[in-house]
Amino acid sequence: MEYEPVIGLEVHAQLLTKSKLFCACSTDFGGEPNTNVCPVCLGLPGSLPVLNQQAVKFAVQTGLALGCTVHEKSIFARKNYFYPDLPKGYQISQFEEPIATHGHLDIEVDGVTRRVGITRAHMEEDAGKNVHGVAGDSLVDLNRAGTPLCEIVGEPDLRSSAEAAAYLRAMRDLLVFIGVNDGNLEEGSFRCDANVSIRPVGTEKFGTRCELKNINSFKFVQRAIDAEIIRQTAILDAGGKVKQETRSFDPDTGLTQTLRAKDDAHDYRYFPEPDLPPLRIDAAFIAAERAGLRELPVAVRKRWVDDLGLTVATAQTLSGHPKYVSFFEDVCKAFDQPVKVANFVANEVLRGAKSHGLDADFTVTPAQVAELLTLVESGAISGKQAKEVFAALEGTDKSARSIVEERGLRVVSDSASLEKLCLQLIEKFPSQAASVRAGKKSLLGFFMGQAMKETGGSADPKLISALFEKLLGGGA
Repeated sequence: MEYEPVIGLEVHAQLLTKSKLFCACSTDFGGEPNTNVCPVCLGLPGSLPVLNQQAVKFAVQTGLALGCTVHEKSIFARKNYFYPDLPKGYQISQFEEPIATHGHLDIEVDGVTRRVGITRAHMEEDAGKNVHGVAGDSLVDLNRAGTPLCEIVGEPDLRSSAEAAAYLRAMRDLLVFIGVNDGNLEEGSFRCDANVSIRPVGTEKFGTRCELKNINSFKFVQRAIDAEIIRQTAILDAGGKVKQETRSFDPDTGLTQTLRAKDDAHDYRYFPEPDLPPLRIDAAFIAAERAGLRELPVAVRKRWVDDLGLTVATAQTLSGHPKYVSFFEDVCKAFDQPVKVANFVANEVLRGAKSHGLDADFTVTPAQVAELLTLVESGAISGKQAKEVFAALEGTDKSARSIVEERGLRVVSDSASLEKLCLQLIEKFPSQAASVRAGKKSLLGFFMGQAMKETGGSADPKLISALFEKLLGGGA
């Protein structure tokens, strides 16, 4: 029997506040275990939570960017469960009345755009972290306990592991672009759970789902979902029934394995958090956040393709990080030829760029690149010489013009000497010359390449092209 996967993702995105959701402890990653803690995030008796205003602001921005309805009233709730990394024995989250509901996210797979529904986005505090294998013991680090998260629950609209990976990438891009999350999968500030089931093709009823927990890699998401689909298919083909449970993915074996059984009924015994009043956000605040929301990555790419003439692939590359966007647009302000800027930035500048979270470092400045491209455009240097100048610019505060002068670089535009070179090349390659005269214009590129090779890339390409067309006759 042929089955169709039904997949829904729950994304847990750490909100980029300096302090935790309900206390003033730092959210910095990588500190000594149990140093960024206080009575509130340790869950000590008598401690009371105080809501972080910046976390609320980021959650509102997230909801708006996802096209959700942001509610003026939401309620915090206690989600009760017992694990060593949850010091209070419950997690403060939102349940019946979350801050945002009913949105969407557009994804693209194999050139086809699909809209995936968003059920809800709500705030909650993170748990701590169990650390295994320390002198043979398992210990608990509570530095992460209380870190603000926005959980984004997607509708079960995904139908393949490729769509799931595309959804995660699009979600990460969006959250990084609006500055609420650093997108760092390795440090756990962006991770997801995947709910996976299968059903016979053509049926409407969902199958029994299994939840794959805490996946923090785009590649592992695809592998984990594919492994789970294979596992569930084998069970049904053998006449068995899939059990609802929570599973983990082992990248070494490529298999999912049981963590714990999970019944259909919610067993978290949610109830309103008695130490926090209802969260009320006025309409004016929501309107101001909507007006201040920066352009989203999908809109940036569409504008570049439609208005500036960039290819889809180049627009995708340059919109891979908000700092890439700023760099590209800063160069365009000084050198108003977007396609040439885009190609140079994508092929040369980004090779040396390094990004971490919301920051990115470049080996050159937009002003240096704009001046370099201006020199090429004016005919002062050739494209090949531009690469030499760019290499010399990297990591310096020099100008492109000063490097050109230091190295004595210039384009050879002596018509007489270049015509002599062209005649020599035509004589050297008679069969190719005959083909051009017979109408095979594509071979003009061959002669151009030979001429640039002979001159070390210093010849004026426009003049060389015109000379070959003249010398090889009307067939060119």
